[in-house]
Amino acid sequence: MGCSTIYRSPSVSAGVSDTGKVRVVAMTPETVLVANRSAYAPQTLPAVFGLSAGSGAGASPRGIGALPEAPSTQDGVRSGLTLDPPPQVALTPYTIGVGDVVVLSTPSTQGTAGELSGLLAAQNSRNGYTVQDDGSINIPDVGRVRLEGLTVDEGEALLFQRLVESQLDPTFSLEVAEFNSRRVSVGGAVGQPGVMSITLTPLTLGEAIAAAGSVSVGDIDISSVRIYREGNVYQIPLEDLYSSSEFQNLRLMAADSVFVDTDYDLDRAERYFEQQIRRTQTTIAGREIALDELTAAVTLRRAELDERRDNFSQTLEFDAVDRDYVYLSGEVRTQGRFALPFNHKAVLADALFSTGGGVAKETGDASEVYVLRASSDVREFGAVTAWHLDIRNAANLAMASKFELRPDDIVFIAENPVTRWGRTVDQITPSLITAPINAIAD
Repeated sequence: MGCSTIYRSPSVSAGVSDTGKVRVVAMTPETVLVANRSAYAPQTLPAVFGLSAGSGAGASPRGIGALPEAPSTQDGVRSGLTLDPPPQVALTPYTIGVGDVVVLSTPSTQGTAGELSGLLAAQNSRNGYTVQDDGSINIPDVGRVRLEGLTVDEGEALLFQRLVESQLDPTFSLEVAEFNSRRVSVGGAVGQPGVMSITLTPLTLGEAIAAAGSVSVGDIDISSVRIYREGNVYQIPLEDLYSSSEFQNLRLMAADSVFVDTDYDLDRAERYFEQQIRRTQTTIAGREIALDELTAAVTLRRAELDERRDNFSQTLEFDAVDRDYVYLSGEVRTQGRFALPFNHKAVLADALFSTGGGVAKETGDASEVYVLRASSDVREFGAVTAWHLDIRNAANLAMASKFELRPDDIVFIAENPVTRWGRTVDQITPSLITAPINAIAD
């Protein structure tokens, strides 16, 4: 009767069992590569975890509207025209502003496209980002980066830092593809009144007039160019403009308004500039409204995303999400299951060093660590491959960091001989004591 209680410890043996064929394969660098060839796509987090509050919520900059009609001309004489040029503008580097479109250009490098999904793609990838009303651009996987007021070099340095912080490849160059934030309006007696952008190259008065189709006046002696800048009106007679390269090379500033006409008095020109001021004020007010709308939209969007993420987290907490698991058995610290992560693959080392995993120091046999994997081939129904790892030599743990786990794998650690003997003795000893007592009682 005592022999029936002898402890039988679980073990892994090669051969044919009641359930099928068992094959034991030692883990080596070569066999790890074979094991990792089995197809497996990790489960992915819901798309809501990859969205930012600014995605799709950006508002385009308000338009500046149509230019007002040029004041009518009238006869006059040169005696009414005085030379009053604006001060020369200091040459400074171009700074990025609201409405500009910047481009991140990157060379083709193997693997870069996967690391910067959406930011860097094929060879010489170029993705444009509009600087929004808050002065920022929104880059996938990086977030919002404020570039307003920075030079191209400063913006490139800031983006480099943000990419490094996001653990993305920072190989790129920053360019301004569209210059929309620094503009000069040209109106009056020109061929094509319009608005011109100031780019990396300074815009001069001569270039602005030439780009507007040159002046269209009958008599330059009674015509002048008037410039409205920061509340002041300056005047350069056309005769002086064409006779001096200094005035033609006069650098213009952002928000300058240039007006060409034959009115030798400033009254009508001032009315034109008053229209420019009102238009600018309307534009600023429109931007403020757009910014408020953008802020409200982003706030609502962020609340919606947070709620959807919380709902998923609660569903996950109640184990109502279909997950992939690996099971821990034998002489591990705590028997149970190990959930395979979302979006990436787990390796044997993850399970061994997770909470509850690893070899139980007092009872486990470090030379008998197995990963049991059932065959997915219907022709080998019931067949099991036992991938064997001996970690008495700690150097072999390097293979545990390369061996990829698959759903329903079983990590099994056998008991050491001393534990097996001790458990057997624990079961035999009570039987040896109770058997004679029961015989005497009978």
